[in-house]
Amino acid sequence: MGSIVFLEVEQADREQIQEQYPESLVLEEKLQDNGVAEQCADAEILSCFIYSSFGKKELDALPNLKLLCTRSVGFDHIDIDECERRGITVCNVPDYGSHVIAEHVFALLLSALRHISEADKRVEEGAFEYHGLRGMALRGKVLGIVGTGKIGRRVAQIAHGFGMNIIACDKCRVMELTDLLGVRYVSMDELLSSSDIITLHIPATDETTHIINAKAFGAMKDGIVLVNTARGTLIDSSALLDSLKCGKVSHALLDVLEHEQNFEENKALITHPNVIATPHIAFYADDSMRNMYTDCFESIDQYKRGEEPAHKIAPPNIICDLPALKRS
Repeated sequence: MGSIVFLEVEQADREQIQEQYPESLVLEEKLQDNGVAEQCADAEILSCFIYSSFGKKELDALPNLKLLCTRSVGFDHIDIDECERRGITVCNVPDYGSHVIAEHVFALLLSALRHISEADKRVEEGAFEYHGLRGMALRGKVLGIVGTGKIGRRVAQIAHGFGMNIIACDKCRVMELTDLLGVRYVSMDELLSSSDIITLHIPATDETTHIINAKAFGAMKDGIVLVNTARGTLIDSSALLDSLKCGKVSHALLDVLEHEQNFEENKALITHPNVIATPHIAFYADDSMRNMYTDCFESIDQYKRGEEPAHKIAPPNIICDLPALKRS
C-alpha cells in the first residue's frame, strides 16, 4: 500500500488523522501551494478539502494516485472524467453537515430579526432598555426555499417547527416535504413575489449566476429578508446593495460573498447597517468537521480492504420533471 496524504488540515484535526493513519503525511497547505505537489508525488491515497484543484496538470504530477477523497459535498474542484480515465476512484462526504448549515440560516435570521447584537451592545453600555428593538416573529411568515437538496430540506424541517408557511422552488420535488411539512412547490416567479424571507440553497452554475438580480429584486415584496449560505455568485451584489439602499430588502444575511477573492469590492455591501455577513462558517461546527473526517476514513479503509467505497462519486439517480431554475 502506497503513501497516504492529507491536505488542508487544521492543527486541531491533526491528532485524529495521525491516530488513524500514523504513517500518513499531514499538511496544512493546499495542493497548489509551493512545493506541496512534490511532497505528494508518491501518494496512492490523497484527502483534500475544496481549495485544492485536481485537473490534468495536477494529476500528471500524481502518477501513483488511486483514491482521491474530498472532505466536502461538492467536487467541482476535481476533474471527475479525467480521474475516471486514469482509474482514480473519487469519493466525497455526501452529507457532512447539512443540519449545521440549516441551523446557521436560523442563527442569522434570529440574530438579525430580534436585534441580538444591537441589544447586547446596548446592555453592555449600561442601557437596559428595549424601546427601538421591536423584532420580527418567524411564526406565520412565508419562507421561500430556493433548492430543496439536503440543506434545503433541513431548513424546511426547522422552519416547520417555527410555524412558518413554506414554499419552495426546485426542478426536483421531494414529496416527503409536501406530505409531512406542508411545503408547496411553486414557480420561481411566485416564490419571489410571495415570500417574506428567501433562503438560497442551490449550486453555483452558469445558469444560476446572478439568479437573484435587479429584476428578481423588483418582483419581491418590499422589506424582503434574503439569506445566502450557498454561493456568493447567486446574487448580483450591486443589485442587492441598490435594493438595500431603497428599502426593498430589509435585511441581507450572507455567509458567502460574490467577491470573496477581491474583498475590497464587498466593502459597501458588508458595511451596510442591514447586512450581517459571516466568513463562510455555516458548515464549520463540531459535528460537521468530525463527520468530514470519519466519512473520509471510511472510504480509505474500504479501499484498503479491496472494497468499492460507499461514498464513491456516481451520477445521481433522480427524476427532475419540473422547470429548471434560471435567471429572469
